[in-house]
Amino acid sequence: MKETGYLLQAALICAWWVGLTTSQVFFDAFQFDQIPPVAFWSFFLPDIALIASLSVVRAYYKSSGLEKVIFGAFAYATLYCVQATALTGSGFLSSFLMLAGLAFNALLCFDQYLFRSSSSSRGLNIAKTLIQIVCIWTITLVVIPYVILDAFHAPSIPSFGIWVVIGMILFLCFSCLGLASAYFMLRDGDGTPLPLDQTNKLVVSGPYRYVRNPMAIAGIGQGIAIACAYQSLPVLVYAILGGVAWQWIIRPLEERDLANRFGESYLEYCRQVRCWLPSFR
Repeated sequence: MKETGYLLQAALICAWWVGLTTSQVFFDAFQFDQIPPVAFWSFFLPDIALIASLSVVRAYYKSSGLEKVIFGAFAYATLYCVQATALTGSGFLSSFLMLAGLAFNALLCFDQYLFRSSSSSRGLNIAKTLIQIVCIWTITLVVIPYVILDAFHAPSIPSFGIWVVIGMILFLCFSCLGLASAYFMLRDGDGTPLPLDQTNKLVVSGPYRYVRNPMAIAGIGQGIAIACAYQSLPVLVYAILGGVAWQWIIRPLEERDLANRFGESYLEYCRQVRCWLPSFR
């Protein structure tokens, strides 16, 4: 689980630098105004040596100390990017990418604190779920796609056509799936969809009767829908990387926690219902 996460991180960092080297459009998308490109290249060696290389080492050598070194290196680079964005009013894609990487490393370092059961009343769980949906959808489906589109100079409003229609239909369908999943978690799970405030009961009703991860499917599908509407390859890559991270990092952690809490009932549920492809038995 963690090992895969660190290998994935090393591969993505190397792929990112390859993209910067081989594509001027890709390079320009991550630049800060008023800061010369040479300042950007000055991060190449620290990035490769302190994050990518150490991530590979951590993948094959278990060490919590090494995890914290990687986390600290990522935090330093993230603070640099955030301050550069604040000073120049540019480079938003770089800062968002670094913040996402910092959150990813925090997950890898402190995964034992990720899953906690809710102890709130039904009414409070409803309120928290609504706040979660508004905040998460705003960040992941509005702010981040807008930053990606702006960095690659895509139009803020797509030209109406067949791809926009397809995107709208997909977005509506996947949004309904996400809302339905949240509803059944509230109704039958005695908690919220957020891992930090998760359900106290195993939910096997609604969309969960047919597939184990309907909310993840909904989120990835919404991202793909936005990519279709804008015909944007960078947004599509963003949605796919979200699915990769969920499949190889978050899902194993979540399933381990569910198996520990619900035991044989959850294991039987896994045998009956697939993770990504619906089962209609």
